[in-house]
Amino acid sequence: MASLYENIQRLCQQAGITGGKLCSELGFSRSTLSDLKAGRVISLSSAKLQKIAEYFGVSVDTLLGTGAEQALTSRDERDISRKLQETLQQLECGQDGLMFDGEPIDDETRELLYLSLKNSLELSKRIAKKKYTPKKYRD
Repeated sequence: MASLYENIQRLCQQAGITGGKLCSELGFSRSTLSDLKAGRVISLSSAKLQKIAEYFGVSVDTLLGTGAEQALTSRDERDISRKLQETLQQLECGQDGLMFDGEPIDDETRELLYLSLKNSLELSKRIAKKKYTPKKYRD
């Protein structure tokens, strides 16, 4: 299991930034990460963890290494996209199509519905991968 510092370092490398730049952009002192690296501190405050997680667009569990979030493959992405299109098409082709308070929904609401459904499908796919992947194949 990777340490908190290793997870932050990996995310920095993926984003193409240094730990110092991360600290300066989030308003932390540089010693925040150096203390973590040297083992002088074991963890960070929940507020700092939340800021770092939001900066990289991951959950705090993923940052701490407890979430073990499964990555979606291109096949998973295609399956999600196909299922999403089928679902939206079924909703629009219903008896009166998509309605909100008796009126057809506008483009903004349709986009919000699309994003919400996509997020739900991705989350359910990740949960299923985590639940049904044998332990020997997990990271």
